[in-house]
Amino acid sequence: MALLQYREAIRAAMVEEMERDERIFLMGEEVAEYNGAYKVSEGMLEQFGPKRVIDTPISENGFAGLGIGAALNGLRPIIEFMTFNFSFVAIDQIINNAAKIRYMSGGQFQVPIVFRGPNGAAGQLAATHNTSTESIYATIPGLKVIAPSNPDDAKGLLKSAIRDDNPVVFLESEVMYGMKGEVSDDPDYLIPIGKARIAREGRDVTIVAHSKSYWIALKVADRLAEEGISAEVIDPRTIRPLDIDTIVESIRKTNRCVIIDESNPFASISSEITYQIQERAFDHLDAPIVRITAKDVPAPYAKNLIEWYMPQEEDAYQACKRVLYAR
Repeated sequence: MALLQYREAIRAAMVEEMERDERIFLMGEEVAEYNGAYKVSEGMLEQFGPKRVIDTPISENGFAGLGIGAALNGLRPIIEFMTFNFSFVAIDQIINNAAKIRYMSGGQFQVPIVFRGPNGAAGQLAATHNTSTESIYATIPGLKVIAPSNPDDAKGLLKSAIRDDNPVVFLESEVMYGMKGEVSDDPDYLIPIGKARIAREGRDVTIVAHSKSYWIALKVADRLAEEGISAEVIDPRTIRPLDIDTIVESIRKTNRCVIIDESNPFASISSEITYQIQERAFDHLDAPIVRITAKDVPAPYAKNLIEWYMPQEEDAYQACKRVLYAR
């Protein structure tokens, strides 16, 4: 094990996989000469050279399409978006090409490509730089969507994503890049895609949260524990495929659920999880499911408003008290 920052864990996954397989390359804006906009790819140009760590113009539609073409011809690209808000420029390439070519070719073509970069809000970046995109990409059959909450999961899941023969949307967080944690140094350390992690066991209420929201869930669980309330915290890690079985098994034990989700509320990740819980475990629920999401508006710029816009610990705490009928 090694103590690494989140960005270092991402880098370690890419370096190890590029050392293992010469077909893998990294491409995106500022990934080479500048060492990455968030220094995720620091040192990789020097190690692998300009044919495998490639700077691009500001042309997401172009380099995403180039990456898909490379994947169709036997290479295994990693495409970095400086922010996933910019992936919308390339959304036709991602949704209509990467996600659908394998199906439309009757399995004759594989598209082993990873689209990765920071996702969601990162403070005062205004409406066009604060979108949580997981609920958008998770609606598309053919895409796998991953959103890890900590350095160890980030490394293990990214290595699995790079080895996958399907297109993967790998969502990081700008505000977590400096987070430190123990990370496996096994060069074959893989975490299965589609398996949730029970981060904390409990008996009274299930809290489901991914990415940054996971850390809110842990704080809420600590507060509840001071009152003698035992919260189970589940980090889905993979948004699609979703490990609903682990979530439902927890609901059958606790009989209550709160979901913390940075998505906007309409057609959100929490909406889908809520539906699947009531479809599979309705008779085990002793209270309606409550979700805490971003507000249903474009992300504001002002500091007080962006704090209001994002899911808040106090709101999640009160939601847990509400489903427990404890005031």
